[in-house]
Amino acid sequence: MTPPRLDTVRSIPTDEFEPLATYDDVIVGGGLTGLVTALLFARRGHTVAVLEAGHIGGLVAGSSAAMVSVLQGAQLQKIHRRTYQGVVDASVQGNREAFDWLIDYADEAGVDLERRDAFTFATTRRGLARVDGEYLVGRAAGLDLVKTVDLDVPFATIGAVQLRDQAQVDPLELLAALTADVRAFGGVVVENVRVTGVHAGDPATTHTELGEVRSERVHLTTGAPILDRGLYFAKLSPRRSLGLVLSDVPENDLPEAMYTSVDDPGRSVRSHRGQLLVAGNEHGVGRAASEAVLARDLHDWAGMHWPTARMRRVWSGQDYATPHGVPFVGYLPRGRGRIYLATGYDSWGMTNAISAARMLVSDVVGDNSDWMKTIHHRVTTPVAIGAGLGENLAVAWWFARSWTRALTNPLQPGETPPEGRGRVGSEALAPVARSTVDGETCSLSAVCPHLGGVVAWNDQELTWDCPLHGSRFRPDGTVIEGPTTRGLRRRDA
Repeated sequence: MTPPRLDTVRSIPTDEFEPLATYDDVIVGGGLTGLVTALLFARRGHTVAVLEAGHIGGLVAGSSAAMVSVLQGAQLQKIHRRTYQGVVDASVQGNREAFDWLIDYADEAGVDLERRDAFTFATTRRGLARVDGEYLVGRAAGLDLVKTVDLDVPFATIGAVQLRDQAQVDPLELLAALTADVRAFGGVVVENVRVTGVHAGDPATTHTELGEVRSERVHLTTGAPILDRGLYFAKLSPRRSLGLVLSDVPENDLPEAMYTSVDDPGRSVRSHRGQLLVAGNEHGVGRAASEAVLARDLHDWAGMHWPTARMRRVWSGQDYATPHGVPFVGYLPRGRGRIYLATGYDSWGMTNAISAARMLVSDVVGDNSDWMKTIHHRVTTPVAIGAGLGENLAVAWWFARSWTRALTNPLQPGETPPEGRGRVGSEALAPVARSTVDGETCSLSAVCPHLGGVVAWNDQELTWDCPLHGSRFRPDGTVIEGPTTRGLRRRDA
């Protein structure tokens, strides 16, 4: 039983790693932020290298719903509630410019892009209040939002806010075009090279499993920063959402717009190339009782409203929320002005990623616009501080819970989980993670090497997920994503 994949891996031409090479800018992470950052630098004549631990598009960007919109659920009022209107205005301006950049780039690069309206809708009275709040905050920021109650969907809603003429894009097609353009401008894009550390010397040194490279600057554009300086991992809340691709839906029943709910458990609905896409059931990484149950729940909901739909694929994506709803972009503390980061898009990645890339480049070349300055110099409010403290209290609770559950559930000698199952228990007073996938049983240390949380089995994706800061591992212990750079130690080697 192998983990479900988003799609057949598309071959994107990349480069070989060259140890001891020197560049102006090294970008860690080959997602949307990393590739746009690299392209913007390369266009200015910088020598750049993008270092991707896996495959281009293999994680967040490749599993994204690819909704490109300045209206994204109730994000604007979250920012307003935890900062102030000026930051909302700056965020809207940054995302507007990012939207325009992407539209222009897709046209230039021949990337297929569909223009569609975006709706944020409510199914409850409480949700309707949030929709009204998003309308007021968005209008104050200059968005041409429209209230409506008439949605062309097969489920009941009681109100929505609409932003016309937004877009959707195939993320892998976009990433392939960006990769090709970075290379055409002389940049280097390398897959399957994991960065293990960065030394902020003169020049900066980026350490990888294949050797080291040197550069004037290093930009961390991974989902979560792999360096603990600044403790950004403690300021982020890692979240996962599930998505389905469904076929056999009559063409007249496919949604023509993009719909996002504000009510729990969360639903996002749209169509693409004759197929129905449904996403939702956001949850904390490693904190769900069963991801497979969440996937079935999403499938049942889709089947209730589109009875002929047949599930073709399941995917899951991970993102990180900041306490105030605004991404962290800029200098990394104790990086001597040579290390930068961009993180915390809170499921608003398609435009926030491009906005962050533009900020990273502007920080270096010194042409920050007013909206960038506002975001850089925002004041952390008591509400945002409270949200951050709440997440860290949750982390402490999950740390204690994960260890207690492991140590009070001893593994039996020779115990082998059934195919596709994983179990955490204790062996000689140490937490052990044991799973069976594709007929191979593997025993690992269950202790995440990042900060010592005990991992949990993800029964949908067949992975080990840490409930503290979102590090994830394959059944053999190798790293998938998150702030860790080291895998789970094997116990049966």
